[in-house]
Amino acid sequence: MISAVSYTVLARRYRSRTFDEVIGQAAVAQTLRHALQTQRVGHAYLFCGTRGVGKTTMARLFAAAINLGSDEAGPDEVREAIMRGEDLDVIEIDGASNRGVQEARDLIANAGLSPTRSPFKVYIIDEVHMLTTESFNTLLKTMEEPPEHVKFILCTTEPKKVLPTIQSRCQR
Repeated sequence: MISAVSYTVLARRYRSRTFDEVIGQAAVAQTLRHALQTQRVGHAYLFCGTRGVGKTTMARLFAAAINLGSDEAGPDEVREAIMRGEDLDVIEIDGASNRGVQEARDLIANAGLSPTRSPFKVYIIDEVHMLTTESFNTLLKTMEEPPEHVKFILCTTEPKKVLPTIQSRCQR
């Protein structure tokens, strides 16, 4: 009988848990920390870079810091749920699989709802460049005038494919 062996990809097993553990992105970590310390967190961010540089990890760390205070504090169960991509208030969306207009409409409808246990609802859209033009246009109004409790973190390997109107509403 073959036993099931639990395997975790190395990138996930050794994923940074705090901004201090991030390697190779010190300038980005410092910039995000400064935004948190000065309470000048924007409503939308665009994280760009090649595959494997830590865009999604940085997005999760930033989402946890936004919702739990400093990157060291906060309930461990909430922090772990955010880092696993399973938190109720930090919604991760794969742009490659959810690229249609209906998915964008669903996101907008859910954005109007208040967060369950955190101050903010954070939407992390990975591979955002895969969204259709119609999906981007559907998101545009919400990104222009987001509810007070909503933050967007868009991650992409191809920023040129993200509509300029979306890019102009994001801190990059």
